[in-house]
Amino acid sequence: MAQGFKDVPRVVWLLAAGVFVNAVVSFTFVFVFLYLTGPRGLGAAQAGLATGIGGIGLVAGNFTGGWYGDRFGHRRVLLAASAAGGLTLMSFPLMSTAGLYAALPLAQYASGVVRAANSALVAVTVPEGARRQAFAVVRCVSNGGFTLGPPLGALLATWFSYDWLFVADGLGTLFFALWTARVVPARGASRSPSRPAAAPDGGLGRGVWEELRARPAVLVLLGAILVTDLVYRQQYSAFPVYLADHGLDVRAFGFVIALNGGVILLLELPAAVALRDRPPLPVIGTGIVLVGAGYAVLPAGTGVAGAVAMMALLSLGEILYKTTATAYVADQAPEHAMGRFQSLYA
Repeated sequence: MAQGFKDVPRVVWLLAAGVFVNAVVSFTFVFVFLYLTGPRGLGAAQAGLATGIGGIGLVAGNFTGGWYGDRFGHRRVLLAASAAGGLTLMSFPLMSTAGLYAALPLAQYASGVVRAANSALVAVTVPEGARRQAFAVVRCVSNGGFTLGPPLGALLATWFSYDWLFVADGLGTLFFALWTARVVPARGASRSPSRPAAAPDGGLGRGVWEELRARPAVLVLLGAILVTDLVYRQQYSAFPVYLADHGLDVRAFGFVIALNGGVILLLELPAAVALRDRPPLPVIGTGIVLVGAGYAVLPAGTGVAGAVAMMALLSLGEILYKTTATAYVADQAPEHAMGRFQSLYA
C-alpha cells in the first residue's frame, strides 16, 4: 500500500502530523454546550443560541477562508487564523459570560478559515493524480485525533475543570500554527510564480461564478454534497433520538459513533489507493448511495445490530464520497481560485 502514497509530498505528511495533534485537543466543540449550561450557568435556550451563533461563525469562516488564501497566500492565512483562534480559545476562562457570545463565533470563524486554508494548502502542494491519497492521509489522521480527543477531554474536565479544555485546545491550535510555519515552506505556499494571478474581482464574485458555470459537473456535485452532508450529519442529532426511542441509551450511541471512527481509520487509506485510478464521479455517487442506504436500513433493523449496520454503510459511504469529492473539486479548480473552490466545498 505504501507504493500508492509515493506521490504524496513529504510536506503533506508533516502537515498531517500537525493536524493529528491539533485534532486530539480540538474537543471544545464537543463540550462547549455542557460548559455553558454547567459552570457558566446558562439555560439550554441561551446555550443553544450561543452555540448556534458559533456555528454561523464556522460556516462564515469556511466560505471566506479560501478567498483570503487566494488573495494573501494559504500558508499565511492558516498561520494568522490559527494564532487568532488559539489565543481566543485560551482567553475563554477569563471572559465574562456575555463576552463568550462574541468570542465563540470568533473562535469558530477562525477554525473555519483554518479548515479552508488547510484544504487549499494541500491542494496546491500536491500534483493532480495524487490528491485523493493526500486528502485521505489528512482526513485519516484528523479522524484519528477526533476519536482520541473526546475521552481525553472528558478526563481533563473531570480531573481539573472545563477551563482547561479551552486552554488545551488553544495551545494545540497555536502549536499547529508554529508547526505549519516550520514544515511548510513560505515560497509557493499559495501560488508559484508561474501560476496566474488572482481573478480581477479577487473574491467570491463574478470570476468564481463564471468558472463554476464553465464546470457544470462541479456545480451539480456541490449541490449533491450539500444534501448528502445534511443527511450524513443526522447521526449527531436525529440518530441518538431514534436510538433512545427504541430503548438504547447513550452508551449504545457512543459505541456506534466510535465504530464510525474505527472503520475510517482502517479503510480510508487502503480505499484511496485501491480507487485512485477510478473515475471520481462514479466513486462519489456510490458513496452517496451508501449513505442513503445506511439510513434506509434503520427501520428494517432491530436494536444495536441495526444501528451497527447503519453506521457501517454510512462510514463506507463517507470514505468513498468525502475524500474523492474534495480531490475532484481541487482538480477542477482554476489556479487563481483554488482556495475559493475549496471554501465552497468545505
